Amino acid sequence: MRGVDADSREPAPIMTPPPAGAPALATRLAVPAGVLAAVVGAFAYVGNVDPNEPGHYPVCPLLRFTGLYCPGCGGLRSAHAFVHGDVLTALHANAPAVLGYLGFAVLWTVWVVRAARGRPVRVDLGPVHLWALGTSLLVFTVVRNLPFGGWLHP
Repeated sequence: MRGVDADSREPAPIMTPPPAGAPALATRLAVPAGVLAAVVGAFAYVGNVDPNEPGHYPVCPLLRFTGLYCPGCGGLRSAHAFVHGDVLTALHANAPAVLGYLGFAVLWTVWVVRAARGRPVRVDLGPVHLWALGTSLLVFTVVRNLPFGGWLHP
């Protein structure tokens, strides 16, 4: 007989797995903490090793071979200035990078709050958002390489 102990004819206890509860808070926050540690480490390195001094970082290949600034040109100088609290210099070096730093801070905070509450993080960028972001970076790149866009040079 199934579910019944053969000797006593009483129902055998049904073994159920432990409830699938949410993992511990430390487990849920491990990945966001690791990402933050990596970002803080990168910013600490860039903050200590000045990109304005030649020889510390590789040169942008697009700038080296064509003389054109890519959307990332000045990003390290921007991060260096940002770490040192000079937001205006950071914006001058690469404004989209500063917006990226702030965007990362907001998304990371949302990630931590949702992870602490046991909820998944979902960033749903539709095609319109991605096209707008790509178009903005393209316009920034074109304008910074035109004669009147000299104020956007890093």
